[in-house]
Amino acid sequence: MALWATSSSQKLFLASSAATRYGNGRRMSGRNGRRDSGSVLHVGMAEMETASIAYEEGDRKRPNWADDTPLSRLVEALISFKPLYSLLKLGARQVFISTAEKKSIPWRQMANEILESDVYKELDTIRNPSLQYPDYYLNPFHAYDEGNLSWLAAAEAEVATMSMTLRAIPYAPTLEKGTQEMRGNWLRAIKQHHMMHSGNAKIETVLDIGCSVGVSTGFLADEFPSAKVTGLDLSPYFLSVAQYKEKKRPPRKNPITWIHAAGENTGLPSKSFDLVSFGYVFHECPERAIIDLVNEAFRLLKPGGTLAITDQAPKSKIIQELPPAIFTLMKSTEPFLNEYYLTDLEGRLREAGFVNVNSMLTDPRHMTMTATVPHQHD
Repeated sequence: MALWATSSSQKLFLASSAATRYGNGRRMSGRNGRRDSGSVLHVGMAEMETASIAYEEGDRKRPNWADDTPLSRLVEALISFKPLYSLLKLGARQVFISTAEKKSIPWRQMANEILESDVYKELDTIRNPSLQYPDYYLNPFHAYDEGNLSWLAAAEAEVATMSMTLRAIPYAPTLEKGTQEMRGNWLRAIKQHHMMHSGNAKIETVLDIGCSVGVSTGFLADEFPSAKVTGLDLSPYFLSVAQYKEKKRPPRKNPITWIHAAGENTGLPSKSFDLVSFGYVFHECPERAIIDLVNEAFRLLKPGGTLAITDQAPKSKIIQELPPAIFTLMKSTEPFLNEYYLTDLEGRLREAGFVNVNSMLTDPRHMTMTATVPHQHD
């Protein structure tokens, strides 16, 4: 499987497996997969077929609604007006739920199954009572007043991820096919980068920072079954759901470890991981936190280790062309979205000491950025 860019940098082409299965000449990729009892799709690297697909970049480095433009200032002014902000936040939540259920994703049913379960028993085994939360983390996120520090946010996190998948891959005939494409391309980008730049080192230790309820962690554990995989998050509620759902699936050869800690200051040993991954984390962080997270990842990685970041793609043509109503709703639930889009992420990685920095669109809306810790560093 190969990934390469055109000389004009307007498109990214990927060799992958699902275009022939989807048919109709659509641009897509994917892999065979299965569902576990927790409704999270897991995919393998085997049984690949080859077909070319392409994702388009826009004409700008970032959306104009993120720059300091009259349009951006207007949106910020609207959001700062609290009565209107409350309406926008409520409207955004209703849009999330109704859009998911129209696409046959049982949002409320799946959330209620978690809320009515024994998940609460996991909290005491997960929570670090001495943890000091960063100030930015106490902001409302995703239309939850408590942000990520609530059972409702935790109960809805996986189904929200499913909905995000179908927004990113709207042409997918099923959620399963969409997940195959989005997660498959992400994992291929990681494996190819590590193969090219690690000096043939195996991925034996993996840290998933900002793991939420463990969706991305599960994919990483399935992709690297011989590795010791750790999921780390600031929300003990998310981690409780992750641990609860993991207990419902067949035991792994190497069980996942869950840690309640800050990604900027994990307390884990230096040079102890072959792969550090951030999945859809940075767009929820101010730039100062992004810098701290990148520096901590550099400290944690072994020489030759790989950093992988997947998140919203500033260069995505679809993201750049979002209608005003949609990006206004996005901004109303993502307090640091502008800072994310204005951050020179590749530059920040290089400043931290990373080399071989590469960024590619791995679905129409999201990019995966990979980088390497130099083989010789202090």
